[in-house]
Amino acid sequence: MSGTDIKCIKVGHTYPNGVQAIKDVDVTIKQGEIVSVVGQNGSGKTTLVKHFNGLLKPTDGDITVGDLNTRDNPVGLLAESVGYVFQNPNHQIFAASVHEELSFGLKNIGLEDSEIEKKVKEIAEEFLLTEYLELNPYRLGFSLRKTVGMASIIAMEPNVVILDEPTTGQDFSGVKTIKDSMKKLKGEGKTVIVVSHDMPLVAEDTDRVLVMCNTELIFDGPPADLFINKPILEKTNLKPPQITAFAEAKNFGNNKKAILSVEDALKHV
Repeated sequence: MSGTDIKCIKVGHTYPNGVQAIKDVDVTIKQGEIVSVVGQNGSGKTTLVKHFNGLLKPTDGDITVGDLNTRDNPVGLLAESVGYVFQNPNHQIFAASVHEELSFGLKNIGLEDSEIEKKVKEIAEEFLLTEYLELNPYRLGFSLRKTVGMASIIAMEPNVVILDEPTTGQDFSGVKTIKDSMKKLKGEGKTVIVVSHDMPLVAEDTDRVLVMCNTELIFDGPPADLFINKPILEKTNLKPPQITAFAEAKNFGNNKKAILSVEDALKHV
């Protein structure tokens, strides 16, 4: 698959119990973007992204991943291009050691043992997991287990990586590792899709924000446009980052784009 753009055309999903989770979603995510998906609990954001690798199939409309329609292709095939890192690592991790967890996906895509060992060493170093390779993941704290889950997906080098609430339960070091990995993936031309309630992460580390509200996509644009859009913020109860609220209170900036970082704020002092 040469390019892995994700295209949603009038996508809807109604669960078997009759609950409509998303409706009429039209959006295209280009390969190489870092896109955040935000909204209150129950807004449809997680349901939406689970369609991108076939974990859910649309009950209305169509989704294509590259040249594949997700309706017609199994999760296993779609997962070669779209990796999904679950919010709760306990829903993902199963192996008896960190080494085995990092190796499992690499074996499934048919790599030779020598190449697997090379990649495990590299990904363990990137995610600061080398000293834990022989430990059972369930002996690690929640933060490290999340890191193991993320590393195991990124090791397989999918073109698209979906991160579901990656910073929840992470300490400062864990958050930095996640942000560094997101930047590295973008530098490699990969797409990163982040479902998050972490507004500073959304503001500073993503290029574009999709806002879900009551099953519908109601905003699609850069963070600087979102965090100055009072009607959208009020409708969704989204709170801008502290630095954005502070800058607005002090009348920094030009009132057309929100200030998203301390560095931006200092330019207006």
